[in-house]
Amino acid sequence: MTTGIIFNIMKYSVHDGPGIRTTVFLKGCPLTCWWCHNPESQVKEPELMFWDSKCIGCGDCLQECPNGAIACSGAKLQYDAQKCTACGKCAVVCHSGARELVGRFVTVSEVMKEVEKDVIFYDQSGGGVTFSGGEPLMQPDFLKSLLMSCRGKYIHTAVDTSGYARTETLMEISRYTDLFLYDLKIMDEDLHIKYTGVSNKLILRNLKELSLCHEAINIRFPLIPGITDDPDNIAKIGEYTASLKGISQVNVLLYHHMGADKYYRLNKDYPLQDISKSGSIIIEAAAQKLEEYGLKVRIGG
Repeated sequence: MTTGIIFNIMKYSVHDGPGIRTTVFLKGCPLTCWWCHNPESQVKEPELMFWDSKCIGCGDCLQECPNGAIACSGAKLQYDAQKCTACGKCAVVCHSGARELVGRFVTVSEVMKEVEKDVIFYDQSGGGVTFSGGEPLMQPDFLKSLLMSCRGKYIHTAVDTSGYARTETLMEISRYTDLFLYDLKIMDEDLHIKYTGVSNKLILRNLKELSLCHEAINIRFPLIPGITDDPDNIAKIGEYTASLKGISQVNVLLYHHMGADKYYRLNKDYPLQDISKSGSIIIEAAAQKLEEYGLKVRIGG
C-alpha cells in the first residue's frame, strides 16, 4: 500500500487553482526560500510545533519526554530542540494543545476519503484537488498514486511545484496532472541560490521541457519586496515565460507575514523579519510589466 507524509489537508481552498479545491500539503522540500510561509513543510520528517501561548504549565510533557528535551526553569518550561526526536509523546499528553506533532504518514485511500467528501463542490465550481507542499515531487510514487486515484474518480488535479526535481519524475507526473502551478522566483542564478538554497538551472530546464508536452501551466511569481520585485528580474521572467508554449497565465503572488509565527513555534529564525508587505502600486506595476510580453496575468493565486 502506497503511503506518504503530509502535514495538512485544507478544504474549500480558492487560491490553489480554479474553482473550489481541496489542497493536500505533502511534507518535504529541497528549497529553503526566505519567504516560505509553510516552514513546517521543508523537513520531510515529522516535527514538533510549540505554541507557548497555549501552555498551561501542567508539566505532563516534562514527565513524558523520554529524551530530556523539556526542562523546568522557574515557572516556565524550556524546550531543547537539539534533544527532541519528534516522537510526539509530549503532544499526546498535552491537554491544552500547546504541543503539536506536524507531519503524519497516510495511505492514498485515507487521503482520497477526505478528498471525495467535497466532490459536489468541485463539480459545481470547476474545482478539484491541488497537491502542494513543500515539494510534492519529493514523494513521486505517493503523488502519482494520488493523481491516478483522482483521475479514476474524474476529479480535476493540480500540482503546485518548484520544478526542482528529476526531469524524468516531472515528465512521468505530467501524464496524470491536469494543471501545473509552477513557481518562478528569481532569474539570476546566484541570487536564486542565495534566497532559495538551490540553483535555478534545473527549474528553468524542467519548465521548458514541461511546456513542450503540457498545455496547462500557470506560472506563480511571488513578489517579495527587495528580493524578487527588481524590474530586471520581472522583465527576465516575462521574457522567458513568453518564449514558452503551454503557459496559461502568470499569477503574481503577494507577500505576507502569515507564516512568521510558525518559525518561532518550530524554534527557527524568520529571515524576513523586517520586510514589509507588498504594496498595491508595486504589485500592479509588476503585473502590467508582465502583460507587456503578451502574457495573461492575474494578481493572486
